[in-house]
Formats: sequence, C-alpha cells, structure tokens
Amino acid sequence: MSSSSAESKMALAKTVLSTFGSVVATAMLVRTIVHDYIPPELHGYLFFGLRNIFTKFSNQLTVVIDEFDGLVNNEIYEAAAIYLGNKLSPSIHRLKVSKPEKEKSFNIATERNEEVTDTYNGQTFKWIWLCGQTESEIRSFELTFHKKNKDLVLNSYLPYIMKEAKLQKHENKTIKIHTVDYQGMCHLRDMWKPVNLDHPATFKTIAMELDQKDMILKDLERFVKRKDYYRKVGKAWKRGYLLFGPPGTGKSSLIAAMANYLNFDIYDLELTALRGNSELRKLLVATANKSILVVEDIDCTIDLQDNLANRAVVVRSNGFHQPESKVTLSGLLNFIDGLWSSCGDERIIIFTTNHIEKLDPALLRPGRMDVHIHMAYCTPCGFKLLATTYLGIKDHKLFKEIEELIDIANVTPAEVAEQLLKEDEVEDALKGLINFLHKRIKEKEEEKAKKVEITQVESVDEKKENDGNGIKGNEEEKGLPNGEVKTT
Repeated sequence: MSSSSAESKMALAKTVLSTFGSVVATAMLVRTIVHDYIPPELHGYLFFGLRNIFTKFSNQLTVVIDEFDGLVNNEIYEAAAIYLGNKLSPSIHRLKVSKPEKEKSFNIATERNEEVTDTYNGQTFKWIWLCGQTESEIRSFELTFHKKNKDLVLNSYLPYIMKEAKLQKHENKTIKIHTVDYQGMCHLRDMWKPVNLDHPATFKTIAMELDQKDMILKDLERFVKRKDYYRKVGKAWKRGYLLFGPPGTGKSSLIAAMANYLNFDIYDLELTALRGNSELRKLLVATANKSILVVEDIDCTIDLQDNLANRAVVVRSNGFHQPESKVTLSGLLNFIDGLWSSCGDERIIIFTTNHIEKLDPALLRPGRMDVHIHMAYCTPCGFKLLATTYLGIKDHKLFKEIEELIDIANVTPAEVAEQLLKEDEVEDALKGLINFLHKRIKEKEEEKAKKVEITQVESVDEKKENDGNGIKGNEEEKGLPNGEVKTT
C-alpha cells in the first residue's frame, strides 16, 4: 500500500508540473503574439478587458481613492493617510517617517505598494498606497473588500475613518498663529500665513482670580461639547469673548492659554489693513474650524461710532480716482453674528480693548460678545500665583506686606512678574517688589495731589474770569470806559 501511495503521489506531482508547464507555455505564447502582432496602442485595452473578465468571477470589490478630485484636495485621501499611519500590519516591510521642524510627534506612513490590513465590525479591509508618474506624481489608495460590505464601507467605515483622522490630526497638531498675507488675497488658501505658536501660557500660569479662571474654563468646556445643542437651537457654533482692562493685565497671555487648552489655531486679524467689508468676509471664510480669531485693540482699529453702511473716500492713485472703502460697524456686526458668521464650526471670536467705554453699544449687546472678561490689576491671589510660577514658593514672611501694598498700588501682573525676574534670590526678589510697590504708591499719591492742585487752580481761574466778566458787564451797562471803576 505504501508503494502504491508513493506512485500515486508521484503521478499527481507529474500532472501538476505538466499542467503548470502548459499554462506557462501558453502564457508565453500569448505574450509573444500580443507583443509581435498587436499594436502597442491596444495593449492597455486588451489587458484591461482581461482583467475585467477575471474580476467578474471575483467576490472582491476595489475602491480607488485619488489624492485630488479634479483640482481640489480629496478629504477621504487625507483622512486615510492619517488613519493608516496607526494601522500598520505586522507583515509590513517599509515605512515612511518624517518630522517637520517644531512639530510634536513623528509622521508615520506606509511606503508605496505596501499592503495594510484593517478590521472593522469583524470584516477585513485591505489597503494599498499606489504612486504613478506622468507629468507629475499621481497618488491614490486602493481599498479592497468583499462585495457584500459595500454599504458598510460607504455608510459606516469611511465616515468612521474621517472622524478618527480628524481627532488624530487635532491631537497631534502644532498650534499655529496665522497672520493675513495681503499679497495672497486673491486665493482663499493663501490669505493666511501660518507660524508655529510656542507661547508657554497656560491656565496654571495666568495671574487671575481663581473663580474667574474656573468660569472661563467651564465656559470653554461647555462650548466644545455643545455642537448638537447649537444646531438644535439654530445658532452658529461660535463663541464671542471681550477682554477689557488696562495694558499689561494679561489679555494676550489669556488668549494663548485658551489656544493651548483647546489646541486651537489663532488667526490674528488687523482690521485697519483691510480695504473693505468684502475682504473681511473673505478672510472669515478662509479660517479653519476649531480656531480662535482675534481682533486686538478693537477701539483703536475701527471707527465704531460711524453707523453708516459703506463710506468711501476718493484717493488719487496713478492719476486715477479710485474709491477706497473701509470696514464699517455694520460690516463688523455682520461678521460677528450675521449670516457670514455661520461659515464654519467651533470658532471662538475674541476682541480686546483697553477702553471698553469707547466701544459702540451695538457691539456689546447680548448675543455678540457672549462673555465679558475684565482683566484687572494684580490682586493678592494673582501675586501668589506669580510667586509660585517665578520663584517656586507658596508662602513667605514678606507675603503679608506685599499683599497689603498690592491692594492699593494698582500694578499689572506684567509689572509684578518683571520685578520677580530681576533677582535670583527669593528674598531679594520680594524686597525689590516691595520697593517697587512703595515707589508706585508714592507716584500715585503725587499724581493725585497734582490733579487736586490743578483742579484748584482751574477753579480759581474760573472764578476770576467770572468776576472779571461781571465787572465788565457792569461797566458796559453804566457806559463807563473799559478798565475804569466808578468810585464814591
């Protein structure tokens, strides 16, 4: 029986080899015929037809995801590239690793023609990244799966990849601050020029009252979680903040802390450089979601008292008269809460001012600036936080004297921080701050006394002027020459 079994296996092997040889010989013959007798222009059509024939008998479906949809970026391609960076198969042999300057983490991606296998809802999906070359490089992903999973892929799997990629991109991104590129105003994607934001401010380092800080944090957390609520009530998913207070009270640092906390990019908008409301609308459309748009010193950058629509002045340029329009209050208000404000999601708009009393009431009404934050002078609580941050201490024998002086000195957190930085030794730094506070209080008292003196002098001058006018009036009534006084 063993001899018979060996002979049958040998016969089977001969049959397999013979069949394989016949197939190879046939393939070589077909290749020769195609190469010698069929024009090269028809080769592509022939192989395309053969592939379609074999595909009809396959239960697999392949979806091609190109990098570009015409001239526009394909969001699914970008999402797949991010998503697959964390889905590397054990059998993969080649990876691409990069790290742009100042970015937080490495960018990992598969090399071309490498296959990645992913599992979703118990189903298997195979990905291949392909690169072709014509006049420029053409890149695409091929996603292969069982035909029965077509609806699962289109309705669930691809949306899941888009969502996961967005979260990964947000978590790994480096925060940037964008400024307006006025030379690129013709194209939306070129209007803003980004630079990495390395500002170290956080809510732990901001010198602010704890209850005010907690209020801001809770408001930000509530805002980012309420996408469905904003849609339900029919409001654009945005939040407006007005930061007001004297210079040096930490308005810019608070903006940086908010950006670091939310991982949002900052768009710094300078209104005085814009030529009209139309440019303002273009810049708004060109900002990304999950961003903070900042207009600093709003009281100085726009004539908020002018309630006319578009005012224009005629300027002479190259021998021609051209109207130059300005950003108006109506254009700014439409930018804040009009139809154009809904062109995007999860945006924060921040205005800063040193003089809130100069702002037009229309800008301050509810629904435009949702949260008003007063950035006040440094308080004892703020000083303790600065001492912890700059000196690494939470208590000291000089704290009580400093806290009493700070209550009446009216100094900004920036001024206190500057004094704490001047000395390396803790006690020397605190004594230097005490001397600074005494000096500031003295200056404040002298300034107050000077104002009182000026007021008194003005009162005396006014009284003399009134008395002189009274005498002059009496003289004129009596017909006496000016300067003469009737005596008896």
